[in-house]
Amino acid sequence: MDRSNDFAKRPQRGNALRIAEPREQGHDDLEPAVSGLESVINKSFAALAARQETAGFWAFDLEADVTIPAEYLILQRFLERDIDKGLRSRFTRYIMARQLPDGGWPLYEGGFSDISATVKAYFALKLSGHSPDAGHMVRARQLILSLGGAAHVNVFTRIMLALYGQIPWRTVPAIPVQLMLLPRWFFFHINKVSYWSRTVMVTLLVFCSRRTVCTLRPEEGLPELFVSPPESIRHIDKYVAGRMRKNLFIFLDRLIKKGNRFIAPLWREKATRLAEAFTIERMNCENGIGAIFPPMVNSLITLSVLGYSKDHPLMVRGIKALDDLVLDRGDESFCQPCFSPVWDTCLSLSAMEEAGRGEKKWDGRKRAVEWLFRRQIKVTGDWACNAPQLEPGGWAFQYENDFYPDTDDTAMVVMALLRGGVMETEEYLEPLGRAVNWILGMQNSDGSWGAFDINNNHTYLNDIPFADHGALLDPGTSDVTGRCVEALSMLGYRRDFPPVAKAIEFLRSEQEECGAWFGRWGVNYIYGTWSVLVGLKQAGEDMRLPYITKAAAWLRSVQNIDGGWGETCYSYSNAALAGMGESTPSQTAWAIMGLMSIVGCDDEAVRRGVDYLKKAQPSNGEWKDKFYTGTGFPRVFFLKYHGYSLYFPLWALGVYSRLKEGRPTRQDESALAVPPDWLLPVLKRQGL
Repeated sequence: MDRSNDFAKRPQRGNALRIAEPREQGHDDLEPAVSGLESVINKSFAALAARQETAGFWAFDLEADVTIPAEYLILQRFLERDIDKGLRSRFTRYIMARQLPDGGWPLYEGGFSDISATVKAYFALKLSGHSPDAGHMVRARQLILSLGGAAHVNVFTRIMLALYGQIPWRTVPAIPVQLMLLPRWFFFHINKVSYWSRTVMVTLLVFCSRRTVCTLRPEEGLPELFVSPPESIRHIDKYVAGRMRKNLFIFLDRLIKKGNRFIAPLWREKATRLAEAFTIERMNCENGIGAIFPPMVNSLITLSVLGYSKDHPLMVRGIKALDDLVLDRGDESFCQPCFSPVWDTCLSLSAMEEAGRGEKKWDGRKRAVEWLFRRQIKVTGDWACNAPQLEPGGWAFQYENDFYPDTDDTAMVVMALLRGGVMETEEYLEPLGRAVNWILGMQNSDGSWGAFDINNNHTYLNDIPFADHGALLDPGTSDVTGRCVEALSMLGYRRDFPPVAKAIEFLRSEQEECGAWFGRWGVNYIYGTWSVLVGLKQAGEDMRLPYITKAAAWLRSVQNIDGGWGETCYSYSNAALAGMGESTPSQTAWAIMGLMSIVGCDDEAVRRGVDYLKKAQPSNGEWKDKFYTGTGFPRVFFLKYHGYSLYFPLWALGVYSRLKEGRPTRQDESALAVPPDWLLPVLKRQGL
């Protein structure tokens, strides 16, 4: 399935995209893969074990682009909050260090300048006292103007500019607070969009509807970033030839703006109270609403607009949740988009188990298992809107995010727990059964799994003007579906089990023409292909089938000369770049594990990949990914998981070493031949 049109967006000028040279096979000068392997594994094993916290979890840095630290600085201006001058200097140093030679800022390492990221970075620096006449500011301004000026930023940046009085509110898509009152059957409802869109939209409805403006001093404004005076701009979202549905939504948007003043004030007030209640209910945790940066920022602005003082407990908690995301790194500081401890912990635990041996004891297993079980969510969240009878039991990504567990984390946690030997302990069986029941109940009608919701696939909503990022929804994806298949199969629910059989049919239909699978949550086709292949193998699919050997051929074809694999984030915009990019440790590990699921450990491509990891390992045992290999939203938001380059290579080498020794993987050791004797409510309701 060709995805190039789904994410078609030409790169903007900036540094050249670096792609590794086409692949050649058969370099006989490489040392045998098994030579020195134990030493490499031992160093990495020790390094990862040392990273485990006393409480039992792992938590690595999570880094996005400069828009997150820039927005953190900009928010302080709205809150009229003074932050430490040293901290502000470290933030601006971080931002300036990532400016490209053309003056702009990219969305990922090695990417092109992005106008929205550049406008936010420029604004944050200017609010921090940087003169517009400084060289770096001049270069940034010239880049922005060459791309059409600040009027051409994305919707979220446009909202920010309107909030600070730099562009008229009329240029922002209509998002009236009365959306909270729409019935479920209507073409738009707040529960028809994804969790991340829902929390972002509800938390900005109030101040967008009120057209709130934070008045800046003249020297703080951005008039120099516009080609035309901002006050002269009427419409930014234009009709597009041949896009009937999109044009209909643009017409509706303009109609709503004209008629908004006629909507009864009573409706507006009722909707405002619903949005306020939604926000407050989900702010009652230490990690903030949704436990992700954008709604956390919006919630503080909304509560301020509604009259909450800065010393109100909700405001204090919300500000602290944001401040907790700030990390100092040397002479720089940045703000993380969220925390990732559950994800880091289950992946680290799996890697340690695969790399460990009976004679290689480590005392962290029990602590990790117990910590993960303590994080299991046993209360109902937003997902229950489409599954009111489903019992809770999943895991979220962060320390605390009870409203929004996800199937990806839950499946990975289940597999880590199984590797950790939990089936041998009676007290763990009931919570594990709850997790399995929840995964099964979250399956979409087409056999796939999305991350946070069921059947969240109202694709027409991506045409509304607000959704210019194209990521309003949470449909089923190959990578998450492969993960759920793998987890269920470890528990004995294999390819003849109806939900798994249906999922495999979905995966077959989603395979790309080249043989790969699209990766929604990791970059990109290498990630998706690995996720699907290991799931199919665990399910008992015949790995000699043509569609699977086609995937193996694709992985071999995109191996780099150095033996590694890499893929640029730009493959989301240009599918011709699938599997193309400089080698990285994490992507190499994914490719190795994907190939080994088909051809075992004796394949030449696998051997060369292992050699790449061995040679790339630093003396401290911790590999480093130079490039971003995680995905927030394809094409517009990417993530650098600082743990990926440590636990994924260790995991791959651990599996390779076991296979070379003729030993089963830890996954195979802990997989069940038949499902446990669970009375899962969801299966009973489905008649299975």
